[in-house]
Parts: sequence; C-alpha cells; structure tokens
Amino acid sequence: MNALAKFRSLFTANDMTQGVPWRGIARFAFPMLVGNFAQQLYNTVDAVVVGRSRWGYNALAAVGNAMPVLNLLLALFVGVATGAGILVAQYFGAKDREGLEKTIGCCIFMSLITSIVIIIAGPLLTGPMLRAMKTLPEMYEPCRSYLNIFFFGIFGFMFYNIFAGILRGLGDSFSALLFLLVCAGLNVIGDLLLVDKMGVAGVALATVISQVISAVLCLIKLLRMKDIFTMRTGYIRPDRYYLQRIIRLGIPSGITQAIISASMLLVQALINSFEDAMLVAANVMVMRVDGYAMLPNFSFGQAMGTYAGQNVGAGRMDRLKTGTRQGTLMAVLTAVVLVPLIILFGPYLMGLFAPGNTELIGLAMGMMYILAAGYIAMAVTQSLQGVIRGAGDTTSPMWITITTTVLVRVPLAYGLVALTRAAGAARLTQEKMTFVSLLAVWLLGALLTTAVYFKGNWRKKIPVYED
Repeated sequence: MNALAKFRSLFTANDMTQGVPWRGIARFAFPMLVGNFAQQLYNTVDAVVVGRSRWGYNALAAVGNAMPVLNLLLALFVGVATGAGILVAQYFGAKDREGLEKTIGCCIFMSLITSIVIIIAGPLLTGPMLRAMKTLPEMYEPCRSYLNIFFFGIFGFMFYNIFAGILRGLGDSFSALLFLLVCAGLNVIGDLLLVDKMGVAGVALATVISQVISAVLCLIKLLRMKDIFTMRTGYIRPDRYYLQRIIRLGIPSGITQAIISASMLLVQALINSFEDAMLVAANVMVMRVDGYAMLPNFSFGQAMGTYAGQNVGAGRMDRLKTGTRQGTLMAVLTAVVLVPLIILFGPYLMGLFAPGNTELIGLAMGMMYILAAGYIAMAVTQSLQGVIRGAGDTTSPMWITITTTVLVRVPLAYGLVALTRAAGAARLTQEKMTFVSLLAVWLLGALLTTAVYFKGNWRKKIPVYED
C-alpha cells in the first residue's frame, strides 16, 4: 500500500473484528486521543481568553459555573448518542446495511426533536438552576447569557455529536478528529474576535458557530460513505423497533451522565457556599487541566466500546477477552506516562489562565496534586466500562455511577467539609475536601468496575444484535 493509499485509509471505516486486537484499538484510540485533546484545547482556549481578557477571573469563574447546568440539561442526549454509537458498531460488525441505515435515520430524527425541546426548555430552566447552585451575584448574568446563547444554537452541538458518534461507531475516528480540529480552530478565532466586545456571551457564540460548521462537515462525510450505507430520507422517522434499541442502550448512559451532572451541581453549590470567586476560578482551572489528564481514559473507553460492539455484532466473542486485556493495558500505560507530565507542567498550564497570579495558581495546583493518583484508576474504569457498554450492558456502569456519585461523592464532600470546619481547620483545608472526595470515588469506581467485569453478569446480554 503506497503512502497516499495509507493516508486515505485513515478516513475509512475501521473493521475491528479482524486482525490483532491491540492494533485495531490503537488505530481507533489514538485519533480519538488527539481529537479529545483538540476538544479540551478549545475548551481551555475559552477559559484562557476569558481569564486574560478585561473581564478577569470573575468571567472565568462564570464560564465554569455554567458547565454543570449545561451538562445536566444535555445529559440524556449524550447518553442516547452513546447508545446510537453502540448500535451502529453492532450493525456494522454484523454487515447489516438496512439495520445500519434505519439506526442512523432514527438517530437524526431523535437529534432533531431533542434540539427543539432544549431550545424551548433550556432558557426556562437556566435561571432556577443557577439560583439553586447559589451562583454568586457577579456571575449570575454572565452565566445566564452564556447558557442561553448555547441553547439557542443547540442544533450544531446535537448534530455534530450524533454524526461524530456514527463515524466512531463505524470505526472512523480519524474523520471525526479532522472535523474536531476544524471546530477547535474556528472556535479560537471566534473567541479572539468576540470576547472583548461580548465577554462570556462571545465565547458561547464562537462555540455555537464552530459546532454548526463541524456538524455540516460530518454530514458531508457520511453522505459520501455509500459503500457502507445510504442516508435515506425515508428512514429519518420514529421507527419503533430501532428507537427502542437505541433508548434501551442509551438511557442508562444518559442517566449516568445526568447523575454525574446533578452531583456536580451539588458539589458546585458547596464550592459556591465558600463565597470565594478565587476558589471558583481555581476549580475551573483544575477542571481544564484535569481534562487533559483524562484524555487517554476517555479515548480508550470509546475505543473499547466500539471494539466490543463490532465484535458482538459479528459474533466474535472469542476476541473480547484478548482485546480487553490489551486495550486496558495500553490505557493504563498511556495514563502512567501522561499524568506525571501534566503534574510537571501544570503550573505553566495554570499560568495561562491567570498570568502572574501566583496565589490563584498555587491554589489550583494544590487541588491538582490531590487528584493525581486517580487518573490511572480511571484508565481501568473507562476501558472496562467501555467493553461492558459495547457488549450491550449499559445498566451496570449506571449503577456503579449511582453508587459512587450519589451514595459516596456528595455525602462525602459535604461530610468532610463539615468535619474539618467543626475541627477548626483552615479554610483552605476545608476547600480541599471537595477534591479528596473526588479522588475517593475514582478509586472506588475502579474497584467496583473491575469486580463487575470479572463477575461477568454483563455477558448475559450478549448478543445484543438480532437478525
């Protein structure tokens, strides 16, 4: 195969039911890793541009404060998109063209309806949710403006995510990467042009515009994949059978995302209760750098989900054990290499948000050190849960999340803050307890996921694919 042919092959569907498992997983995962890096980069640019603008760290805190609301309202759709990707992978693995086409048609229909609902409901719920989070007065209006603009432009977000999910289900993570890089570049340009004039609202508008363009690019790519499927307008409708399958796979993932987002709202309310805008800004900085440390975990988790889905669809159960072992090992080794680099260069990354503010940078890095060990544990969690989901069991990861975030994270965060406060500990020690609780649930989640995987009840849902 010549160089040009190899390059073109990167933009084609990746059949992971054949060949050495780790090679197929790596071919899928590393473009995902670069793509997730680009995603995180343009989220970081939002924060850097805002933090360094004339609006200062109050605007930076406002952007971060808006995220839990945004994540909660979009959680169910993200879950449905996960279910759609799993089903696409299974039908692709089974070489069922009609099933694949009808699944994609239902995905488009659901995205359209969901977008309309969010455009109506999002702005109505924004105010009450911000007040429930005890949002500081100086952040309230910027947060509200950011969210309302994002919701009015929700079509770009919805269709980019569903189209990119379909591409990944087909094993084509490279095209999704390319379009995400375009989105990131456009977002950076938009930020620089709009933030000084519009503040936080300008950041939201730049994001909306870049997502719409990326969604169009993904659609053009899908329309050209006629050797695999044809996007038929007659299939863009609510087909009961395929809707039920997408929902059955996607709703547990959506509930999982909603639970995580709801717990973030409660923890954000706890952080806001300190009435310290600098702490809120430090939390935003940590979460941005945290995103980079999590990149390998999410990338391999998605790769393992597609790998499992395709092999389940093809009936290649013999490849699951080997692929799981090889993929998880790659994820852990990648995290082991990346995490020390994040810690080493963390102060420089933090400095991008608030140049010269040594107090704020020191506060953020103190939180980052607490979380460090958890990233390697999350490599195990994401990889094994990816396999479990891809095989068709999306409920087990949901129950693990309910246990760790509802029964452990929120009570532990509030409890540790209360205990340290009652003991007369310094305010900084109290604030750090919110991150100690996060580390605890990451470690617990890895233990529970490993136990569930080896117990093997998730195998009872194989095969999900039906003729």
